[in-house]
Amino acid sequence: MGNTTSCCVSSSPKHRRSNHSRLEPYRPEPELSREDTGCNLQHISDRENIDDLPMEYNPSDHPRASTIFLSKSQTDVAVPNKRVREKRKSLYINHHYPGPVRRKYSSCSTIFLDDSTVSQPNLKYTIKCVALAIYYHIKNRDIDGRMLLDIFDEKLHPLSKSEVPADYDKHDPEQKQIYRFVRTLFSAAQLTAECAIVTLVYLERLLTYAEIDICPANWKRIVLGAILLASKVWDDQAVWNVDYCQILKDITVEDMNELERQFLELLQFNINVPSSVYAKYYFDLRSLAEANNLSFPLEPLSRDKAQKLEAISRLCDDKYKDLRKLAKKRSVSADNLTVVRWCPAIIS
Repeated sequence: MGNTTSCCVSSSPKHRRSNHSRLEPYRPEPELSREDTGCNLQHISDRENIDDLPMEYNPSDHPRASTIFLSKSQTDVAVPNKRVREKRKSLYINHHYPGPVRRKYSSCSTIFLDDSTVSQPNLKYTIKCVALAIYYHIKNRDIDGRMLLDIFDEKLHPLSKSEVPADYDKHDPEQKQIYRFVRTLFSAAQLTAECAIVTLVYLERLLTYAEIDICPANWKRIVLGAILLASKVWDDQAVWNVDYCQILKDITVEDMNELERQFLELLQFNINVPSSVYAKYYFDLRSLAEANNLSFPLEPLSRDKAQKLEAISRLCDDKYKDLRKLAKKRSVSADNLTVVRWCPAIIS
C-alpha cells in the first residue's frame, strides 16, 4: 500500500498528488468566497436550520407554525361586516339559498361520523377545502405585491392557445373556478386526497421560500407545479409530465419539465413533508371548512363500519402491545415492591 506505484494512487488528473506530497508540512490555504471561485451554489452546511428560523416564516416545515391559508381566511378584509361576511361565505361555497342549517348531532342510539380521516381523507371535500385555501391566498395577498417570476406568468407561458386577455392579472378567480381547475387535474390523473394536502404544503413552501405571492397572473401555473411535484413524491405510480400534456392539450413537455425544475430549485429541493406537518394541514383544512360552513358529509354509524373500526382498533392495540411492554420501566418504587417470604411449613 505504501508503494507509489500502488493501484490505490488516484489517476484523476484533477486530483493527482505529487510523490512527496505526504512529506510536505500542512499549510492552511486562505478561504475563498463564492465570488472568487465563481460558484454561487449554496452548500448544504450553509442552509439555515429550520429550528433557527421563526416559526411563522416556515409553516410548511415546522409543525407548530400556523398555516398561512388559515390566517388569511381569518382576515377577510373585503367585507367589513362580520355577519354579512359569514353569510356570503356560506352562499358562495355551498351555492344554495339561505335557510336554516340543519346539523346532525349524535345521540345514545345513533352516532354520526364522516368518512374522512387523517389517513384517508374524503377526496371531493379535501379538494374543495384546498381550492378554498388557494382562494383566500389570492384574495388576501399583499396589496403592495411581490416579485412575479416569469416561469409562473400565464401570459409568458400560457396553458391554452386562446389569447390571454389584457387584464388577466386584475381579476381574482372565483372559488368555483379554482375548484374546477384542481378537480380536472385530479380526476384525469386519478390522484388521491392525500396528494391534495401535500400540494397545499408545497404551495405555501414555495410562497415562503421564494418570497412571492400567488395572484391572478400566476395561480394556475403555481398550482400545476405543486400538483405535478406532489403526485411524484406521494404516489408510487406517478403521472409523467407527458400525461399532463394530454390533460392540458396546448402545453408542451419542455414547458412542463422547466416548470418542475424551477419549482424544485425554488423549494431548495426540500420536498420532505413530515407526518406532523401533514396532520397539521389536514386539521387546519377541517377548521377552514367548519368556519365556512363547508362541513364534511355525516352518516350514521352502521354495524359494518363499527365492526371495521373495532377491528382496526384491535389491530393497532396488538401492534403496539409489544412496544408498551418494552417501554415499561424495569425499576419499581419501594412502595409497590412485594417480596416473597419463605415460611416454614408445619406438617402435623
